[in-house]
Amino acid sequence: MDIIVQKFGGTSVATEELRKKVASKVVATKEAGKSPIVVVSAIGRRGDNYATDTLVNMATSVYDGDNARDLDIIMSVGEIISSVILSNTIKSMGYKSQAVTGFQAGIITDNHFGDADVLKVDNKYLMDLLNKGIIPVVAGFQGVTEAGEITTLGRGGSDTTAAILGEALHAECVEIYTDVDGVMTADPRVVKKAKVIEEIDYEEIYQMADEGAKVVHPRAVAVAKRSNIPMKVKNTLSDSKGTIIIQKNHYLRKARKSLEEENMIRAIAHKSNISQISVFFDDNMEDNDILMNNLTKFQVSIDLINFFTDKKVFTVDNKDLNKVKNILEENKFKYSIIKNCSKVTAIGHKIRGIPGVMGKIVRALSHSGINILQSSDSYTTISCLIKEEHIEKAVNALHAEFNLDK
Repeated sequence: MDIIVQKFGGTSVATEELRKKVASKVVATKEAGKSPIVVVSAIGRRGDNYATDTLVNMATSVYDGDNARDLDIIMSVGEIISSVILSNTIKSMGYKSQAVTGFQAGIITDNHFGDADVLKVDNKYLMDLLNKGIIPVVAGFQGVTEAGEITTLGRGGSDTTAAILGEALHAECVEIYTDVDGVMTADPRVVKKAKVIEEIDYEEIYQMADEGAKVVHPRAVAVAKRSNIPMKVKNTLSDSKGTIIIQKNHYLRKARKSLEEENMIRAIAHKSNISQISVFFDDNMEDNDILMNNLTKFQVSIDLINFFTDKKVFTVDNKDLNKVKNILEENKFKYSIIKNCSKVTAIGHKIRGIPGVMGKIVRALSHSGINILQSSDSYTTISCLIKEEHIEKAVNALHAEFNLDK
């Protein structure tokens, strides 16, 4: 049985017209002799009647205390509504379909409400439907604990649902449908000349997602990579080929080529709403331990980390800034904060240590009048912290510098 998992986001199922387009794509897959499993997000986005944020606001307007278990129940409702409506749309076209909740689909999680991890999947229910020729439409983003408690998988959880089901059912591929033609060399809303990347490696797309590209959730990419299932990113509104994400072997090379020959930089990603923190020490290791232990205790994720003898410099998302300030004030640390920052990241395979990459980045930003506040690199990324007001100019400058619009 050739199973294809097809995931459609909230904007893809927001209107009756769009749902008919989605249903047509699902039916076409069925007519091609494949066995589709559909995964859907909640209808629409913030402000729409059944969007997840709307449902959460309804609950928190009454009580905004520690309520993660109950919030997971209401957050799961949007996807259930979406699955029933899309399933009925497919039925109206003369095909057998059935709405399926995440827990009916056999997705068993831990009890970390709001951001649960999947422990296992019992695929029997879905396989029974497929064997009967029924198209399952699964509510994404949700699962159930072994004790029967409803859970949600965190932001981007429907992508994770699709990847997890693809792995559990040994799918031929997982298709992620969005409102763009595929994975782009940069955010097309920022770079008008951004191009579709026809083929990309798991590690590269993981870094793109992790560094701010909102195409596929990093968790979903990690699942697809470990199970070696091809993932395709396609446009709901067109028949474009899209982007295929696979394990690419052509990076295994006998001799290093030049930067231009390798075409190593594949995309430019960016992330905003960041603050840079500098904490000053008097060479006191105990203070260092206090700082790090408190950041861990209050679940503050830090990035762009540069530690020196006399100071520690790192960045945090603005949502965690008050937590950090409280930690610093309570422990009487000397510190400074630079707000309104953004991170711009060049992404490619094995770029660390390649002569010329950092030089091109510095030159492009400098020629655009942009100061680099901080930088870091990894095996596949080079990131620069800049002022948020320059982010659009920076992304365009780097996109042009590495000839990504060609």
